[in-house]
Parts: sequence; structure tokens; C-alpha cells
Amino acid sequence: MTLPLSEGTDRPGQELGRLLLNTGAMSPDWAPAFAAVPRSRFVPDLAWAWNEEQGRSVAVDRANDPDGWLAAVHTDIPLVTQWDDGHHTGPEPGRLSTSSTSQPSLVMSMLRDLDVRPGLKVLEAGAGTGWNVGLLAQRLGSRQVVSIEVDPAIAAQARANLATVGLSPHIVTGDGESGWPAGAPYDRVIATYGLRRIPGSWLQQTRPGGIILAPWGTHYSQRDAVVRLTVAEDHHSASGRFTQLVGFMKARDQRTPYPEHATHVTEFPGNADTTHRTTRTAADLGDSWDVQSFVIGLAVPDITHVLAQDDAGRSTTAWFYSLTDSSWAAVTWPTDGPPTTSTVYQAGPRRLWRAVERTLDWWDEHDRPAIHRFGLTVSDGHHTPWLDTPDHPVPRHGHVDEQP
Repeated sequence: MTLPLSEGTDRPGQELGRLLLNTGAMSPDWAPAFAAVPRSRFVPDLAWAWNEEQGRSVAVDRANDPDGWLAAVHTDIPLVTQWDDGHHTGPEPGRLSTSSTSQPSLVMSMLRDLDVRPGLKVLEAGAGTGWNVGLLAQRLGSRQVVSIEVDPAIAAQARANLATVGLSPHIVTGDGESGWPAGAPYDRVIATYGLRRIPGSWLQQTRPGGIILAPWGTHYSQRDAVVRLTVAEDHHSASGRFTQLVGFMKARDQRTPYPEHATHVTEFPGNADTTHRTTRTAADLGDSWDVQSFVIGLAVPDITHVLAQDDAGRSTTAWFYSLTDSSWAAVTWPTDGPPTTSTVYQAGPRRLWRAVERTLDWWDEHDRPAIHRFGLTVSDGHHTPWLDTPDHPVPRHGHVDEQP
């Protein structure tokens, strides 16, 4: 398909659009909106792009390097637009990225999966720069779209950005978890930030049979998966499959509450149980983009983890921490050399490594299912992940009364 052009559309934007069409990330019905709402109108003069060679975020400054800025805008990468909830200034990256314009292929694939059609009404949680809601408004009409943004400064800039392309969807400054009942009911709800719980308000404000599309995950890692939920007739439950693994900035009140290491591990090994040994390796845990890493979070409740190398790089230790009690676990593997049997250190009322190990065993036994075989049911505030069908919930491991 030839990408339609609009006034002000530049050649790099056309090339990005053709790439998204050719890869299938953007469906053809979204091409006119993509052309009419250029990403360049929504990226601030100073943004930050991830530099693989340097292993860090690097500023792209329109004033000092307009060609470099434009190239970054029309490359299929996310761009950070705010650090540290707005408390950061200057060209160097801050500590925590807290707003961005998402990777175009991800934006378009989520809009594709949202399945919008003329006449439908959409609620977006997380306006950000305004580009996503602008694409929706261009497709459906500004009166059909409401977007909620928690940061007043970001909301104001989103309105200004949208005005440059002649769009005026309703941008509400407030907490996205509350939804916007004044505009309900909605046919679609889409979130542009990572969640650890799906708000009940979204179910209440969505028509029966309507769709909620949101990045959801657990505190085990920073990774999310997009879940496509269909709302039930009673508004109290919704269920659907995961579509893809993604990485999103988290809702401000749902960021992982990383425990202090010294609070859990007052001394090492201290009174840790060392009776268990494992033949599992660090590779078995997967990296953050591997399905098993996401599955561990589904199966082992209220847990987080970090991987750390020693100063000489000779070994890697996986640390696991409970978020609800004093439990912790640690396993160390040599960086190089053949697989070895490793001692497991576990302390507290829960045996966290055993829970992780049992989850990996379950995943192996079920032929290592991919992310699209998993789904989620949300009912009265409870989140139940499942495999293949809702009547096959993912088993939960690591309860206090579970045998070590």
C-alpha cells in the first residue's frame, strides 16, 4: 500500500510509515491517520534516545542538531521526554524515565489490536505527548476520544501539540485509574503505561463486550505484556489473551517497591537454609524479554529479583526478595565453564527459589508455551492468569505453607 501524504509530512516520516506497513505493525486502515498526525509534531526539542553502543540514553537536541533530532523522531525507537516525574533538568539523562513517546511499531500494533471503528468511543489512560490520542482522534473524531494524564504540565503540552495538527480530543488532568465517568460508557479503553492491577473503574465504564487493552505485569520484573480484555455483561469481570511482551513506564503508584537488600539479608548466609541444590542455570531464568521471566511473575506472587555480577565478572548471583515478608533466596553460578550444581540459599517463611524452580518445571512440562497462549481474567479486583483457557489457571507457587 502507498502511504498517503499530507501537508507537512516529510520523507523520513513516509519511510517510517512504509516500514510499519511492510512489517505488519501498522494495518493499512491506520495509514491515513499516521500520515496526517506526524510524530514530529509531538516530540519536544530535547528528548533522549537509547544508544546501544554507549549503553545509555543520549540527548537529541533539535536546536543543536536538527538533522539528528529528526532522524531519531522517524526511527522506530522510543524517546524519553521526561525524567524523574518532571524534577529533572538539563541534557544529561535523569535517574528514572517517567514519560516518553513510545516506539512507533508498538504504538501502531496496539492501535491495530484495539480494533476501533467509526462511531466508537475511546478512553485513553496516559496522554503523554498526545501522539497516540491524536492518532485516535484523527481516525474517530476528536469528540469520540478522552485521554487522562496525571501530570498537569504534560497534559498542557499534549493539548498544545494536538492543536498544531487541528485536533482537540478532551484531555483530562487526573488519575487514569479513576477513568472518566463523565464520558462513559466507552467502547474501548487503552493504557499507554504499565500496570500491576487493572482498575475496576475501567470495567465499570466500558460497555459489555468492549475491549480494554493494557500493558500488565508483575513486580518480578519490569517487563509487561499487552493484554486484550473483553468486558463481561455485569461489568465486574473481563478476560482475554496476552498479545506481546512490551516494556512500558509504570503507573506512578504501581512502580516496584524494591526492598532494601540489607533489610532482607542482614548477614550472608546467616541462618539461610542451604539443604537444597539446583542444576538450573542462570540462563534458565531467561532475560527480561524471555517468556519464562514473565511466567515466573505470574506463578510466584509478590516477588522481585535482581541479577548481579561480582566485581571481577567471574560469577552471577540471582537474588530473590519477597515483597510481603522477610523471605529471600540466592543462587550463584560461575560466568564461564560447564554447568554445575549450585547451592541454594533460602531464608524466611517462603522458599522462593523452590517456587521459581517449580514454575520453570511447569513451563517445561507444558512445552514452554509462548506469550500468546497465556491470558488474564480480572474479576472484582482479582487477577487470575491462565494458560490456553480461563479454566486452566497458572499454578501458584511459593506460599508460606508450601513444603520446601
